[in-house]
Amino acid sequence: MSPPGGWRGGAARHGGGAGALGARGTMHFSIPETESRAGEGGAAYVAYNIHVNGVLHCRVRYSQLLGLHEQLRKEYGANVVPAFPPKKIFTLTPAEVEQRREQLEKYMQAVRQDPVLGGSETFNSFLRKAQQETQQIPTEEVPLEVLLSNGQKVTVTILTSDQTEDVLEAVASKLDLPEDLVGYFSLFLAREATDGAFSFMRKLQEFELPYVSVTSLRSPEYKIILRKSYWDSSYDDDVMEQRVGLNLLYAQTVSDIERGWILVSKEQHRQLKSLQEKVSKKEFIRLAQTLKYYGYLKFEPCVTDFPEKGCQVIVSAGNSELNFQVRLPSEQIKEGSFKVTRMRCWRVTSSVPTSTGPPGSSPGKAEVKLELAFEYLMSKDRLQWVTITSPQAIMLSICLQSMVDELMVKKSGGSIRKMFRRRANGALRRSDSQQAVKSPPLLDSPDGSREPMLKLSSKLTSVSLRGISHSGSASDLGANDFHGNYAFEGIGDEDL
Repeated sequence: MSPPGGWRGGAARHGGGAGALGARGTMHFSIPETESRAGEGGAAYVAYNIHVNGVLHCRVRYSQLLGLHEQLRKEYGANVVPAFPPKKIFTLTPAEVEQRREQLEKYMQAVRQDPVLGGSETFNSFLRKAQQETQQIPTEEVPLEVLLSNGQKVTVTILTSDQTEDVLEAVASKLDLPEDLVGYFSLFLAREATDGAFSFMRKLQEFELPYVSVTSLRSPEYKIILRKSYWDSSYDDDVMEQRVGLNLLYAQTVSDIERGWILVSKEQHRQLKSLQEKVSKKEFIRLAQTLKYYGYLKFEPCVTDFPEKGCQVIVSAGNSELNFQVRLPSEQIKEGSFKVTRMRCWRVTSSVPTSTGPPGSSPGKAEVKLELAFEYLMSKDRLQWVTITSPQAIMLSICLQSMVDELMVKKSGGSIRKMFRRRANGALRRSDSQQAVKSPPLLDSPDGSREPMLKLSSKLTSVSLRGISHSGSASDLGANDFHGNYAFEGIGDEDL
């Protein structure tokens, strides 16, 4: 199946994405509502609920955001930091409260999209502290359970105030994963269904506290899962150099095959089974690398408007592309791919208003129509919007952005090893007992058949999230609703 001009092939180099946002684009900040709350002494004040990708992250006052703004101006200068909504002398009317809410929302989005401000420790530490205060979780040492791809549990002792990087380091230390391989893996928040299948919600970010994020959802079905974070299979060679990295990659590959994400013929299945019995992990992975959809994430069936409206589609993300298996109205099945280097920009929107719930509540069960739309270079001089309607639209957007990031690192001659760096001020100090006790490697099993691989999932669905953008039409969307693609700008004809 191919669109006019083909799904693949040469294309002219076009510059400038709509509102090019870069690497920070996958996190959409919104302030969909305000609350009237009682402060000290019973005085009422307006609280602003900050949502990230539609889910409540924290609740803050105007004065707190003003303090953040002043600190950013002090560190980066007035010319870099966007304008902040001005103070008011008198009590705000309802209309003025709504106006300020809109202004603060635009401010937070602008800061997050800025590659310097959005990645600053000042901004991220503000959000982490606000998240902890909103959920009223004190700083203390606690156990945290993290799952591996084969269903194995790793329990680490952390502080409730430990950020994502701290927790990832703790898991890596528990597994004896070398420091230079930590950047090849990420932590993901997922929800476990009654049948044992997992629904990946998102990758945990630097502005959140994993323990607070998972416990604030108030349900044991939410889990944190360790999974490789890169797309290019050539990086597998780096990971397989070390025993623990090899075991992690092997466990994930077996899991992906079992859940049906990787296509395997009967003969290939026989060969893989033979290698498994011999515990030939590298050879197993090498064979898997030759199979269709190796390294792809497969999403639940959804709806697309390409090649025509209302088509059922199964989308897979990997190899710098979105693969479509489309069922046409005639029941004919067509397959094709959209290369990420030919996507000028993309956006995630919701057609329904944001709903509210009690503090710390899990995402509501009311259906939310989420859409991912990307503008694609169909031929040399023709761009066309393609829309996917799916509850996993946000996860799809995160996949696109991470593929773009990886392409740009490779294009610039960088290394994925350098994408993970320790903070300049170091990790938070842990207890002496935690640093002294070192458990044996959890993945070092000489007998590969002793513990059969567990199926994590035969599906990958996404939880319903609250509205990202209230608009349903492209004409109503502003620049901050778009995720600009730097790979589209930076890669020429010879790369396409």
